[in-house]
Amino acid sequence: MTAPSTTQTATQKVTPLPAAVPATVPMDATFIERNQVIERYLAGKLPLKGAQDFERFCRDNPETVIQLGMSERISQGLRLLDAAGQAEPWTSKPMPVYQKPVAIASLAALAGTALIASLMLLLSGMEKNTRITVLEDEVQRQPLSPSQTTRPISLMPSRSGPPGRPMTSIGRGGAELADMKVDVSWSKFAAFRVTIDRVDQGRVAVLNHMQKDSNGHLRLALNSSALGPGQYQVTVDALDWRGEPAPEAWFSFEVAR
Repeated sequence: MTAPSTTQTATQKVTPLPAAVPATVPMDATFIERNQVIERYLAGKLPLKGAQDFERFCRDNPETVIQLGMSERISQGLRLLDAAGQAEPWTSKPMPVYQKPVAIASLAALAGTALIASLMLLLSGMEKNTRITVLEDEVQRQPLSPSQTTRPISLMPSRSGPPGRPMTSIGRGGAELADMKVDVSWSKFAAFRVTIDRVDQGRVAVLNHMQKDSNGHLRLALNSSALGPGQYQVTVDALDWRGEPAPEAWFSFEVAR
């Protein structure tokens, strides 16, 4: 009888592990050792059926599990993970900041605050528009009282910006016709646009293509009863040869009752 050749013996020693745990062979200690089931299970390389069979075997045969030295193998694997700086498999991953309850609550609070602020701005804008509409309607419906007197008023407008206080007051002693003479003799322009706004309320009138007289005055005649009580801001825009306006002067007056 001839002895087995060296080539055949080496071939038997390097036989590769099966790719999966055979389903037809019953699982026991010998099978587990021969197929390195523990190592493959810990590495996550067992197929689902093989992993389920191995877990069932461990539940049913705790003594065999001890004999196989599974505790020592798991400890060795954990030491390797620690040496490699890896977390244990059961360690939960740190939760991202945006998923933490405190961060979620803060974002929700910010979103709520932004929504409330937006609604308040929207309501404020709607209320302001409604108020302007009502005031414009009131101005249009304002009944006129016959003026008892005509009072000439000479005004030297501001050239640096709107004045903070009224320069004159009309209507204090009853309805009157205020003949305002606005000195723009210093301006090189001849045509102007005059805009009258009621302070903090709305626009009253826009007078286009007004010409200054020979004395360099713009003439505005206003019935004091046509305007509600309050402060009025007047902007004088110079018009160039193309009719383009540019701010030139400002003045203000007060209507009293």
